[in-house]
Amino acid sequence: MNANRLFLASKIALIVTAMSFAIRGGAAGAWAAQFNLSHEQVGWVNGAAFWGFTLAMVFGGPLCDAVGLGRIVTFAFAGHIAGILLTIFAWNYWSLYAGTLIFGIANGSVEAACNPLITTLYPNDKTTKLNHFHVWFPGGIVIGGVVSFILAKAGLGWKPQFATMLIPLAVYGTMFLGQAFPKTERVQRGISTGSMWAACFNPMFLVMVVCMLMTATSELVPGQWIPDILTNAGVSGILVLAFINGVMAIGRSCAGTFVHKFSPIGMLIISTVLSAAGLFAMSKASGGMLFGAAFIFALGVCFFWPTMLGYTNERFPNTGALGLSIMGGAGMLAVNFMLAVAGNNIDKGIALRIPAGQTKDTLASAADGTDLHALWMNIQGAAGLHTLGRIAVLPVVLFVVFVVIKLTGPKAQARS
Repeated sequence: MNANRLFLASKIALIVTAMSFAIRGGAAGAWAAQFNLSHEQVGWVNGAAFWGFTLAMVFGGPLCDAVGLGRIVTFAFAGHIAGILLTIFAWNYWSLYAGTLIFGIANGSVEAACNPLITTLYPNDKTTKLNHFHVWFPGGIVIGGVVSFILAKAGLGWKPQFATMLIPLAVYGTMFLGQAFPKTERVQRGISTGSMWAACFNPMFLVMVVCMLMTATSELVPGQWIPDILTNAGVSGILVLAFINGVMAIGRSCAGTFVHKFSPIGMLIISTVLSAAGLFAMSKASGGMLFGAAFIFALGVCFFWPTMLGYTNERFPNTGALGLSIMGGAGMLAVNFMLAVAGNNIDKGIALRIPAGQTKDTLASAADGTDLHALWMNIQGAAGLHTLGRIAVLPVVLFVVFVVIKLTGPKAQARS
């Protein structure tokens, strides 16, 4: 077993997962135009990736112990191929939805296998190593965002952009090929399946699952809508998304220092403050100030996902791969629904801002460069930014919960 190769291959698999988030975000406007979709329908399509992710996490987590981590990785590889091709050749809403769903199942399979793989490979450094692994979620979004921006500037549409994901897909498939995978940490420690399930019903573990619904929504729902919202607000949304995820990647690569200094729960408290401030600031900002607000937001959501996984696995180790899958699946399930809720909120905000004497159809069909087209862009941007501000309430709630956990929970939570 080559631990370094397995870890590197896991990172590249996560890059494929993350690239899809950026490229889908950049394609949202094109999908709406090509397939005649509302913002809510685009939200449901993008949400299908999160729903598929949830399915894979819920079913794949328990199967990691039964069928082995290697088989779950193989399933992820096959799903990525199928999802990419079906999306590229989609012909209507439902084929687009199906391709996104399959890709989401593959994404969830990567997390279902790789999270317990990493906690097994590095049992004494879980939170730090999970942060280092999850560097490549924002890192992959940066890669996908830059690819999307460059190819769009070159006149290439969303289909060639999706095809670029076949390159890292081939790399991680080759790196995993023929490798021996370890048994999960839970199996190695001799923890029974019944004990694993029982640990997942610990009341505090369930509290963390509920928190995961909100941390995932705070991080990922804005990330999927930012390219479309900020483009309408007058800046390059895909570049802002790449900027946000670049900041996140740098932060996660330095996670060990922060974990040692603040403890995982301390990091989560700080994250709630910054993410709420960043979302609220974005809802009020314009032009170049959006980058400043996005920077604060990026610092806030940077550690949410991997630290939530690391903290719960360290505090409730008997939950094993199942616990990691429940956490990840819950987060993605919330995002699936909240993407559509956000899209619906944007649609309602647009309707409220359309001036008397105009209709959505007349504004949406206005030629580029006209006053009506500029008005339409401003209306969409304002409705989207307002929606980001409404999401800010979630990290505020999380701040209260995490402070209570810190005051009442175990004292020694820091990990080197």
